[in-house]
Amino acid sequence: MFDIKWIRENADAFDKALAKRGYEPSAANLIALDDSRRSHITKLQEAQERRNAASKEIGKAKGSGDDVRAQELIDEVAQIKAFIQSGEEEERKLIAALEEAMAVIPNLPHDDVPEGADEAGNVLYKTHGEKPAFTFNEAPKEHYELGEELGGMDFSTAAKLSGSRFVVLKGQIARLERALGQFMIDMHTQENGYTEVSPPLLVHSDPLYGTGQLPKFEEDLFKTATDHYLIPTAEVPLTNLVAGEIMSEDQLPLRVTALTYCFRSEAGSAGRDTRGMLRQHQFQKCELVSVTTPEESLNELERMLGCAEMILQKLGLHYRVMTLCTGDMGFGARKTYDIEVWLPGQDTFREISSCSVCGDFQARRMNARFRPAGSKQPVHVHTLNGSGIAVGRALIAVLENYQNADGSITVPDVLRPYMGGLEKIG
Repeated sequence: MFDIKWIRENADAFDKALAKRGYEPSAANLIALDDSRRSHITKLQEAQERRNAASKEIGKAKGSGDDVRAQELIDEVAQIKAFIQSGEEEERKLIAALEEAMAVIPNLPHDDVPEGADEAGNVLYKTHGEKPAFTFNEAPKEHYELGEELGGMDFSTAAKLSGSRFVVLKGQIARLERALGQFMIDMHTQENGYTEVSPPLLVHSDPLYGTGQLPKFEEDLFKTATDHYLIPTAEVPLTNLVAGEIMSEDQLPLRVTALTYCFRSEAGSAGRDTRGMLRQHQFQKCELVSVTTPEESLNELERMLGCAEMILQKLGLHYRVMTLCTGDMGFGARKTYDIEVWLPGQDTFREISSCSVCGDFQARRMNARFRPAGSKQPVHVHTLNGSGIAVGRALIAVLENYQNADGSITVPDVLRPYMGGLEKIG
């Protein structure tokens, strides 16, 4: 998570960075925990040195015929051995206490990230395109109205099957969702240089710890009876492909992508976006993950953002990019761009992609490193992740932006090859 040595040397800077994210100062507590660990290790080392010395003295005492002294030394060695055994367990507890304290502290923001308490502090980075000009007089409909009228979006049956925040897609709407996902994965692999991966959707706790979902956000996850978790995003398995590895510099940057289902409990979202598909327990997303060197990570963030933007540009959708402020960034991020697509049915922008650079925050949790050219000492990689993009929200955007007066949906040109040449739904 963090380098405790760096925290010791930069305690004020560490606390000031946390303050920008609305967190209490933590350096003093972490240093105190590390002091306890270091003090205990010193005692163990001194005990081991004394045990070694006493063991040598036993032989000398026996050799000189001093059985009384030899027995005293034997008893002392036995006591030291017992202390060391119990002390090693105490050392593990002290290490765990330090790691647990650091595990719930968020990443430190880059210096150029705007300060703010919540989304109101986000800053506009750029915009693309214009709002669609509809020729009909009625207000544009929302996606769920369009989908239900076309018979391709069934929330009541989904509720019967699975409860709230699920949907059954049918017919050409279901095909449109599939077309969007296939279009995205093709663009990222064929044009943007990402390698396609088909990862497991069930993972153990270690990968979730590595990317920062555990331990702080367990309530957001679905857990099985076999101690597996359903992935909340393909970021988890994709980033952990390099967990525990030492790569060579010429293997970087590593760029991978996956089109998967994602599963989120949406804890804390009661009452928010209850109509339609905006906030679902199960949804598809095309994920982008990059692993690179510290020197190139910010450049890689701009590249990743451009790859996600390309999808919306080819779909002909109006969007804006926001630089998230310190109070609105995700737990593991150092800097984040959100892409917000225009939804005419809601008459507002809504997030459709989030691209973040995490620095070495995840790499430290995963112990993912590389060996720079000409160096023997490995260093931690930098990781990035982004949506390229959320398929369900892209479906919403296409339905609302391409709606016609009669309730039909014009299929965007780039999707028609995936739709068997179909130009219109309905």
